[in-house]
Amino acid sequence: MVLLPLCLTPLLRLWLIHSGSFGAPPRAIRDKQRAYQDECEARPDLFIRYTYPKLLDESRAAMAKLLNAPIETIVYVPNATMGVNTVLRNIPWHDDGRDEILYFNTIYGACGKTIECVAEINRYAVQPREIHVTYPLSDADVVKIFKETIRASRAARKFPRVAIFDTVSSLPGLRMPFDQLTKICKEEGILSLVDGAHGVGHIPLDLSAIDPDFLVSNAHKWLFVPRGCAVLYVPVRNQGLIRSSLPTSHGFQPKTSGGGTPSSLPPAVNSEFVNNFEFVGTIDNTNYLVVPEAIKWREEVCGGEKAIMEYNSNLAREGGKAVAKYLGTKILDNDEHTLTDCNLVNVLLPLEVSESAIPGTSTVKSADGQWWARLSGQVYLDITDFEWVAEKLKGICERAGKQGFLKNEK
Repeated sequence: MVLLPLCLTPLLRLWLIHSGSFGAPPRAIRDKQRAYQDECEARPDLFIRYTYPKLLDESRAAMAKLLNAPIETIVYVPNATMGVNTVLRNIPWHDDGRDEILYFNTIYGACGKTIECVAEINRYAVQPREIHVTYPLSDADVVKIFKETIRASRAARKFPRVAIFDTVSSLPGLRMPFDQLTKICKEEGILSLVDGAHGVGHIPLDLSAIDPDFLVSNAHKWLFVPRGCAVLYVPVRNQGLIRSSLPTSHGFQPKTSGGGTPSSLPPAVNSEFVNNFEFVGTIDNTNYLVVPEAIKWREEVCGGEKAIMEYNSNLAREGGKAVAKYLGTKILDNDEHTLTDCNLVNVLLPLEVSESAIPGTSTVKSADGQWWARLSGQVYLDITDFEWVAEKLKGICERAGKQGFLKNEK
């Protein structure tokens, strides 16, 4: 049984829509971070140079245990976008112009822009290749389209170098067969970059079993860690590719015989890869340190990861059905119900809008002109919150139908 937090306010109902966007740390975890901040302010030099690295290693160990990954493969970055950028901007692209990055059209917008930027700054030594999908689709169909795209790339005498795909996509919010796609990449000799922005704390992740080439996952969305905090997983076999953090900082080791510019920090005790990400400029990264506290809080207060995930996914699924019934529409799912095997659900809105989205909601327009609202399940919500948002969405859609949704109507 999941024990729910007692400190609920009406504002938390807003997270029914946006908890998948930015997350919400419980007060106990936030207070732990502020205690670290106070400790840092009391003795900045001592904390940043000596205390912080030890606490960071403890946090990395807790995250590694949660993900079933070796600690030497785990570092932190501010968010999933930074993780994707770190990987793509470190890949040494071939100079024959044949390299391609495969990505689905449901990619998170910032990551799609990153692919375009990487292609541009590398003078188009690497090119993007979009994989177009229109949901609902079965996992088998997604896998089939992925394989067909690989064949098309090679038929065009291109080299599919990296494939990026989500654990749970953002818009629409649905689970992807990322484990199967990772397996295909391994078989095809393609580097797999898993965007798990909706990952840790959201769905079960066993990185030793899945064995992606790279994975980044936000801890601030679903694990209750203060934003922004994301884990970047790079197995030892690929760490030589990740030459630098973004931005490059004291941990970088140039390949020159002289060893490069000396560092003003204490001597490194971890690997070159881990040390790259330990100190990346002066910034408040105390949010990285409270991962163990978040994991402990989830276990003691909410019943642990399995209980949280079951509660959230069941609530999202049943709540989505309740909203769809109230609106007289449907949820976005396939026959196998794998798309809704997560904490997000997409509800069709009884609305046709030609250009602009409905203000104040997470919406996505499908190929046939339909609009969907993405809703989230979380431990501080229950079915009554979905009933509340159903009424609000119906009112918004009715106002939109009268072209009054931009007015300040109550």
